[in-house]
Amino acid sequence: MWERKICTNEIVHLSLLTIWLNYMVKTKNDTTENKILAAARKVFTTQGHTGARMQDIADEAGINKAMLHYYFRDKDKLFETIFMQEAEKFFPKINSIFESDLPLFEKIELFVNQYIDEMVANPYLAWFILNELNRDADRFLSKIWDMKHRPNPTKLLQQIEREVKKGTIKKINPLHLMLNLISMTIFPFVARPMITRNFQMQAAQFDQLIEQRRKEIPKFIFDAIKK
Repeated sequence: MWERKICTNEIVHLSLLTIWLNYMVKTKNDTTENKILAAARKVFTTQGHTGARMQDIADEAGINKAMLHYYFRDKDKLFETIFMQEAEKFFPKINSIFESDLPLFEKIELFVNQYIDEMVANPYLAWFILNELNRDADRFLSKIWDMKHRPNPTKLLQQIEREVKKGTIKKINPLHLMLNLISMTIFPFVARPMITRNFQMQAAQFDQLIEQRRKEIPKFIFDAIKK
């Protein structure tokens, strides 16, 4: 009887110890992975996707390169993880604009500002998207389209059609308006090296240009479609 009680207690203690150890390992793993992702964001922001090296990311995270490869086998996988995390945060914000009952012109202003906010915070994302589309568009888009909060501009396109029918804006294909809006917002970030070199801009001057475009893009669109 006494021996059986001791065995039972030992089993309980071992079970509790196993649970605690698993928790500690998971916590440590989560902490290390978060450190890696934070370091990678910093390196990608300053050096871009092409310029960033796994060694740079390991140094920034305070770990060795072997540990980094244990969590992420290569730079592309690490970048993809960061992109998907950002997309999970960014896409719902865009969809909330698309699906709101705000007036069309107000939606356009919000859309431009939200996109610029994201590109300023994560300037490497535009290049990453282009690279992934060129490398394997089907694979990349299938991941985006499988996401719960993927961009869905249907309501905005329908709103543009209604405004055209009401005569409040000029006749325009809603898709063309949407493409103009996206390209005018994103292009400066994609073409930043060309813009800064050709116009001999310093980083601060480029940042100022982007801030000006928060007002210039909606104004250009409004002037183009207003009757």
